Amino acid sequence: MGHGYSMLGFLVIMILYAAIGLMAATGLVCTARKFLTPKAEQIFYGMFLVMVAAFYLAFTAYFGVASAWRLETIAVAVFALMGLVGTRFSFALILGYSLHGIWDLLHELEAHGSYSAFAPGQLTAIPLAYGIFCLAFDVAVAAYVLARHRDFRAAWRPVRA
Repeated sequence: MGHGYSMLGFLVIMILYAAIGLMAATGLVCTARKFLTPKAEQIFYGMFLVMVAAFYLAFTAYFGVASAWRLETIAVAVFALMGLVGTRFSFALILGYSLHGIWDLLHELEAHGSYSAFAPGQLTAIPLAYGIFCLAFDVAVAAYVLARHRDFRAAWRPVRA
């Protein structure tokens, strides 16, 4: 752990941020479903994935982790592509949000020295518990899109006269 956190305090923070991530996803889903048609909702989730992925470039700039630019830019490009494809094909949203949740978790684990799949400095720093918040959020959105994939697919079918 290292950063001077008590284990109990750290656990409480992680649980709170996970709960807030789930609540944020629930609020987003309820609002989008109320105001958007299924087709527009799918497009919204695709564009939202592009935006949440871009946060990692903002963190790279903010925390000044110059060595992370390459990997973070590649990751953002991959997630942006998944988001764009997801505006039409919901499987890309399910995959994209799920993988983005794993990406968030990897950042969180590295931030606390728990695990690193990359060389030191390849991932940007993130605020405390941001990765846990996003993991919960991303998994909830992926699950929602999975539950709605038939509705999204049907929204793209031509309307018969």
